[in-house]
Amino acid sequence: MKATLLLLVSLSLMGRTTCVAEDQPASPNFIFIFVDDLGFADFSCTGNKKVKTPHIDRLAAEGTLFKQFYVASPICSPSRVGVTTGQYPARHLINSYLNNRKRNRERGMRDFLDPKVPCIARTFQAAGYATAHYGKWHMGGGRDVGDAPLPSAYGFDDSFVSFEGLGPRVIFSRAGLRSQSAKLGRGPIKFAPKHKLTAMYVDRCIAFLKKNREKPFYLHLWLNDVHDAHNPAPGEAEKYEAVTGNPMERKFFAVLVEMDRQIGRLMEAVEKEGKAGNTLFVLTGDNGPTAWKRQYYDKGIDPPGDTGGYRGRKWSLYEGGIRQPLIVRWPGRVPAGRVDEETILAAVDFFPTFTSIAGVETPEVAFDGIDAKEAFLGNALEREKAIFWEYGRDRSYLRPGLEKDRSPNLALRDGRWKCLLNADGTDLALYDFSNVQDEQRNVAPEHPEVAAKMAKKLLEWRRNLPVLGKE
Repeated sequence: MKATLLLLVSLSLMGRTTCVAEDQPASPNFIFIFVDDLGFADFSCTGNKKVKTPHIDRLAAEGTLFKQFYVASPICSPSRVGVTTGQYPARHLINSYLNNRKRNRERGMRDFLDPKVPCIARTFQAAGYATAHYGKWHMGGGRDVGDAPLPSAYGFDDSFVSFEGLGPRVIFSRAGLRSQSAKLGRGPIKFAPKHKLTAMYVDRCIAFLKKNREKPFYLHLWLNDVHDAHNPAPGEAEKYEAVTGNPMERKFFAVLVEMDRQIGRLMEAVEKEGKAGNTLFVLTGDNGPTAWKRQYYDKGIDPPGDTGGYRGRKWSLYEGGIRQPLIVRWPGRVPAGRVDEETILAAVDFFPTFTSIAGVETPEVAFDGIDAKEAFLGNALEREKAIFWEYGRDRSYLRPGLEKDRSPNLALRDGRWKCLLNADGTDLALYDFSNVQDEQRNVAPEHPEVAAKMAKKLLEWRRNLPVLGKE
């Protein structure tokens, strides 16, 4: 009898242990794909009716698509800083794209992200993960800034970047900014046409997977395909002549479809390595699509890239500049085929969320983001923390495109409300997202108390941000 009871207890405990192991897989892998200058509706799973992106669509079909996700900035460098640090990029004195030293100083910006700040890759590296960054960098190193730290200083075991970064890199032109990068040295440099870059990055990803079969990994694939200029392989744009009469859009579709194909190649490699079941794929964009007035509108051409009806594009704090589709896939853990229209998420959430999912200890840091693990796993998450933005500190910042898309330089999203205004208190606008989210009707006159409260909160946040030389 005792032996039978012991056996039953043993089997029960074994069953519990098995359940825990299944419920909490050890050391999940992470592949974070960050697409530069992405329009919300550029993928066929988010609204593109002209071309298909089957591999990205598959990620969405096998995972969850979040439709209220926000990046940290409407432009590249600060958007990337928000991901890296889990904090608003303005805290690190990077509120626009990193330029040459003179222009950075004029804007009160640093020349590169301080490598001493807590960084997501370094945190995973310290926890025993293999780490790598392949693709666009733009957090320091380029133009006349040759003393920026290499990606290794931020926690990456391996890296292969493009012209706005140092260390091993590939440059797709020998002119302009690309030639400046080449002159800086600081790493082996390859030259290749732009349409070959993503394939080269994916090759590095696949080699990284094979090299680190026995370790968990944290991997960045940060792509530059849909950032203009769009330079497809010869003959590829012509395939879309029946799809669109816009020659710029033909080139855009050609590079978009090729990017999707390369992402599919990485997905296949993960499956061949037997890693798919315990790999969290995360895919989103860094900001909205380009809208150069002189390049497009002045020539009577609509710029490629579809914001899905949201107002604004790149360089704008309206939704088209900062709202991106977020696709998360983790078989058996993240609900498949789910579209989340309600949960409000932000790029500054990635650091606390990824580390929470992995059970990795984080450094002592006051994250501006939240742990959104429960939302990833399909559970309800009511965001209690507001989201803040600053784009630039004066009117000298890039604000091309149409006048209607040029936003104030500060924004705040708090529940159903979004508030925008300039740092001097002008151009106050309030939008109620419980009805429509197109930002066409300013409801501040109808809700003066809400507008005043949010404006005060936003200006207080702005006043507490550091100033270069006075930190």
